Amino acid sequence: MEYTEIMVRYGELSTKGKNRKDFINRLGGNIRKTLKVFPEVEVHPNRDRTHVTLNGADSADVIGRLKKVFGIQNFSPSLKVERTMEDVQRGTLELLKDQLKAGMTFKVNTRRSDHDFEITTDVMNRDLGGFILDNFPGSIVQMKNPDITLRVEIRSNGIFLTSEIIQGAGGLPVGTAGKGMMMLSGGIDSPVAGYLGMKRGVDMEMVHFFSPPYTSEQALAKAKELTGKLAAYAGNVQFIQVPFTEIQETIKEKCPEGYLMTIQRRMMLRLVVALAKQRGGMAVFNGESLGQVASQTMESMAAINDVTNMPIIRPVVSMDKNEIIEIAKKIDTYDLSIMPFEDCCTIFAPPAPKTRPDIEKTRYYEKRIDVEGLLERSLAGVKIENVHAEQKFMNQDEDVFAELL
Repeated sequence: MEYTEIMVRYGELSTKGKNRKDFINRLGGNIRKTLKVFPEVEVHPNRDRTHVTLNGADSADVIGRLKKVFGIQNFSPSLKVERTMEDVQRGTLELLKDQLKAGMTFKVNTRRSDHDFEITTDVMNRDLGGFILDNFPGSIVQMKNPDITLRVEIRSNGIFLTSEIIQGAGGLPVGTAGKGMMMLSGGIDSPVAGYLGMKRGVDMEMVHFFSPPYTSEQALAKAKELTGKLAAYAGNVQFIQVPFTEIQETIKEKCPEGYLMTIQRRMMLRLVVALAKQRGGMAVFNGESLGQVASQTMESMAAINDVTNMPIIRPVVSMDKNEIIEIAKKIDTYDLSIMPFEDCCTIFAPPAPKTRPDIEKTRYYEKRIDVEGLLERSLAGVKIENVHAEQKFMNQDEDVFAELL
């Protein structure tokens, strides 16, 4: 069925005190961005809840998009009817016909914000409950923990009926916790880390290192499409493409093999920090999980972190791979992440990278390269693109080929 309005309830926003208004306004803006493909939809944020008026928009599509908006605890689609008992009864039949089955319990809960309406809450509860019993044989009235609660909200502009509570994404509205720079590879972990950071309100920009001709256009497209998956939780996300070929070639030529990975990661981190300073980022996020690969030992992390004092946040650091995969599947990034397009993290990978690199040796070997010049040229080639929710970038023919590998 097609609903008229969706009533959105908040979660953690209830604890925000004097900042509550700012959080609610941010959530309202994020909902508008998420639903911008429906120009007819109106979003009205209020202190206790947000009302989304559909004005004929596809309610199933709107509901699917709202499920991904961080800051929403739950929401209820509702049906607006005229202010007569006959219309309330007709709406109730339409609402419950596919929900209330024989043997199920229900109750009616009426709220009357318009106290001039002639039917009191007690009368509405009693009469509408009797109507439901007459029209749904085998249904049972139960006041405590029923299977279905029919909520009737009487307002001056109509009566709104709802019988369903749909769980939202929870968390905090994206943008309420400042801006972060996500080091996005093409793998499984970093999109999950980005998702978890966004869930805590971080306005995340995705930074991807691109090394043609060693990495393909499809690898770049894959990273953009992963960004599109994450953009569903924020409306849109900035994708920052950083050229990295010259840096990798130079390090491979001039630095010992065992330290290639460590010095590459140090250069990546320097670039992300520089971008953060340019664009107002407050922290660097990445998908490192402790002990998973050579660069993710505590010794490696210390050697890499040595180049900055900006906070580095690792949302998946204590998770094992199965936990990360479970989240990746839930947010629909897993199938895309496992497509076999090589990213710059895997090219030039030495057969035996140092798992416990010495910081002093790392600094010594790094003097063999022109750090500042390489950074300057890379930053000069940065490209920035605004990516929208579920935007497609992959070549479909090559997708099919990749699936056959």
